[in-house]
Amino acid sequence: MIFTKIVTKSVVTILPKCSFRWITKQTCPLFPPLQAEQAASAVEKNSAPPVFTQDEVNSHCSLEDGVWVTYKACVYDITEFVAMHPGGDKILLAAGGALEPFWALYAVHNQEHVLEILSEYKIGLLSEEDLKKQQSVETSDPYSSDPKRHPVLRVNNLKPFNAEPPPEILSDSYITPSAIFFKRNHLPVPQVDPASYRLHVEGLPGGVLTLSLEELKTRFPKHTVTATLQCAGNRRSEMNKVKQVKGLNWGIAAISNATWGGASLRDVLRSAGYGPEVAQWARHVQFEGLDKDVTGTAYGASVPLNKAVSEEGDVLLAYEMNGEDLPADHGYPVRVVVPGTVGARNVKWLGRIIVSAEESSSHWQQNDYKGFSPGTDWDTVDFKSAPAIQELPIQSAITTPTDGAAVDRSSEEVTVKGYAWSGGGREVVRVDVSVDGGKTWQVAQLKGSETGQGVEPSPPPGRAWAWKLWEVTAPLPPEAQELEIVCKAVDNSYNMQPDTVPPIWNLRGVLSNAWHRVWVKIREDESEE
Repeated sequence: MIFTKIVTKSVVTILPKCSFRWITKQTCPLFPPLQAEQAASAVEKNSAPPVFTQDEVNSHCSLEDGVWVTYKACVYDITEFVAMHPGGDKILLAAGGALEPFWALYAVHNQEHVLEILSEYKIGLLSEEDLKKQQSVETSDPYSSDPKRHPVLRVNNLKPFNAEPPPEILSDSYITPSAIFFKRNHLPVPQVDPASYRLHVEGLPGGVLTLSLEELKTRFPKHTVTATLQCAGNRRSEMNKVKQVKGLNWGIAAISNATWGGASLRDVLRSAGYGPEVAQWARHVQFEGLDKDVTGTAYGASVPLNKAVSEEGDVLLAYEMNGEDLPADHGYPVRVVVPGTVGARNVKWLGRIIVSAEESSSHWQQNDYKGFSPGTDWDTVDFKSAPAIQELPIQSAITTPTDGAAVDRSSEEVTVKGYAWSGGGREVVRVDVSVDGGKTWQVAQLKGSETGQGVEPSPPPGRAWAWKLWEVTAPLPPEAQELEIVCKAVDNSYNMQPDTVPPIWNLRGVLSNAWHRVWVKIREDESEE
């Protein structure tokens, strides 16, 4: 480890007895236990790790001069890590300073494996005087105003908040109740005053169009669309079982279905001056949220222009969800809903719309939410080589029974339920289910209505925005002790799910749509034992 080398090479000095407290694990939690022991031994032998002043750290704030940061009592040289950082060059925002303010915002870093990585770049300690100055500056919690959430949600990350409902309740309702609709936040939930809210539409011949919430509601006809949103990382946990990936460990429930109400983006763009001449040069519509990081950078994304302005695209500037005002976690007062498109492009707390010849330059468009070969690793990945995810592939999963559940043999059959959905408005036309690992199959009954009483007439081609819930009852194999229940879906373009995860594994764990499998025990009747 780097610190070990530094200790062995450092100049022998005599430290005051109290200096030992600056290198204990309690004061510097990124110090691995072994290194803590070595450091303690070094102190006892009057050999001390280097001590740096804050001014020295401040002078190392670029790749040319080296990138140093502090965390707690420790100093780190992360120059070599910058190129490997999953968040791209945003890490340079902390160069020459403390990590704490940034990690308070991007709290996903506060995990053991992240701390272990950082510990490898340890070069010494921050001076006691500067440490006291740093500790005297109170860091406020930017998440303190986040809304309360339903306790049934399974939290994948607290700050920013990311959570999904238990699988067994996900398919209870065709329309997912807003309270248990999966939550995917990248930054703190902004506090937006509806009276002062303004939406700015830019990049069109008419100049900047600025709309209040009331104007958005009264100047444009209200449209409603029932559409499913799915996180790009849904089912990432299955990829982690093959090989560890970077990202939140989502189960199968980072997907939900709602009825959205709001103004048509097409109508708003036309009001702002969109016409055939704009289509000659414009290729994308960019969206910026009101959720911002410590530098003032907003969450951003973009979608192709033809999707945004198409009458059949059904893109909404939504201010309602399931007949009520948008909840805070889902973008109040206005979000864009882009049916058939990955959740990451459905920007919440919408503040700006920009018609442009270019994609959004945001980190989340350029350096995240992209798929790669299973052979690509963090040493070889080139985010510029891959397109940003827009439409998602065919997907299905089993919501009940859950993995590890048990059924009684005396019941003689098992009822299996789940969901299926395909991106781009492609309609799910069939779900196949097997209880013996794929040796034999049954076709499930599809339920594509709010009443759950069968499938409604098919939507127009290319506009099947909502999921299908499905159900099948299968007999228990007579000799089986355990069931391997498998599902796979087919859409109206005959796209099908791959059977296993390894061929689609990627370092970000996105686009996970292999056959879903759960294992269920068959419980023998006590009277027969």
